[in-house]
Amino acid sequence: MIQSDAPATPVSDALSEAEALQLGKPASGWRRRLYTIVFESDTPAGRTFDVVVIAAILLSVVAVMADSIESVASRHGGLLNAVEWMFTILFTIEYIARLSCVDRPLRYATSFFGIVDLLAVLPTYLAVLFPEAQVLIDVRMLRLLRCFRIFKLTAYLTELRLLGRAMANSMRKILVFLSVVVIVVLIVGTLMYVIEGPENGFTSIPKAIYWALSTITTVGYGDIVPHTEVGRALAALVMLIGWGILAVPTGIVTAEMTAQKFVKEPPHRICPECDSTEHEADSVFCRLCSARLPGVRRS
Repeated sequence: MIQSDAPATPVSDALSEAEALQLGKPASGWRRRLYTIVFESDTPAGRTFDVVVIAAILLSVVAVMADSIESVASRHGGLLNAVEWMFTILFTIEYIARLSCVDRPLRYATSFFGIVDLLAVLPTYLAVLFPEAQVLIDVRMLRLLRCFRIFKLTAYLTELRLLGRAMANSMRKILVFLSVVVIVVLIVGTLMYVIEGPENGFTSIPKAIYWALSTITTVGYGDIVPHTEVGRALAALVMLIGWGILAVPTGIVTAEMTAQKFVKEPPHRICPECDSTEHEADSVFCRLCSARLPGVRRS
């Protein structure tokens, strides 16, 4: 009987199974090898590629920020412009590589990250014709969302999915709670308008509701304050209510997180020869190159 220490999952952390199926992973050849490097970060080559891209993104954003400083731009404008073009060419090559290694390039081009990748390079080219488009270059900061999969922060991704499920399951309770808060704010704002009146800064019910909202959330800007004794007493009551209100959504989500049962995702098994990750749980040999897979024992 053959057992596996770590059953494999169909795709890597870089893409979900649904996303991989939509893009179309090539069956073999150089496009499959390029796909593994560009889209999958659970191989040494893919991890190195992603780290290099992230470093380039950070450095390019720093260059754009430095170019916005007048004293720096006046002295090193030419250098910064050359650096920006270097990064733009690098990101253009990356974008073309991503399009060329998937079976459905239009799917990737119209996806969220595909659009972000295009916006990361397009402003520099547009800036040749329209200099004001240079400001849009900072949109490439959105590409830093890939940091979670690039550095293999599996624990953080697991907690993120946990939080997302808990919030989704708690949505109805939270909406009911927010409805109660809105009612309380409307009542308190109306009462404060009646108590204080326009002579103390509460010139309308909407303005009084604004005060009630900032007070009950414990923000307290202080631009509008009650002056009468009754108004201050009501304000003190709203402050106390605000303390309890802040804890309710947290308690709802925490209770939902505690109630959930989780199944720990198994680690990926990577072929040491071809870096393939698509293997059945009981596979002994790689389906592509027939090399023996690690993490398999006989009993």
